[in-house]
Amino acid sequence: MATEFDRPGVVVGIGVRPGTTAEKIVHAIESVVDDTTAISCLATIDRREAEPGMGAAAAMLGVPVIAFSAAQLAEVEAPYRSALTSQSVGTPNVAEAAALLAGNGELVCGRTVVDGVVVAVATVAG
Repeated sequence: MATEFDRPGVVVGIGVRPGTTAEKIVHAIESVVDDTTAISCLATIDRREAEPGMGAAAAMLGVPVIAFSAAQLAEVEAPYRSALTSQSVGTPNVAEAAALLAGNGELVCGRTVVDGVVVAVATVAG
């Protein structure tokens, strides 16, 4: 029988528009992350950390939100790069870069868009 301590842990990077609901965020995460996988945290850009939907989604999942500045995210070599995202928030990638920074591991699920929510998943190193 698996316990929380022997399930693989991951970090979920999230990219959302302002006003995205917690239910929409959680649905997107559950569409991508297997229910036997332990989620360590949600990771995103700092300007989305205080969004009510982000905080409520993290609370629903029982995990913290870790946020990074656009400059920190822009330093990460992420597979997907968007000129539109760069113009909008100052970094070419949010979800993948945030997951990689927070987990310090490897990307196991690249940029996946579910109902307008961008999700990426990285392993937690160590």
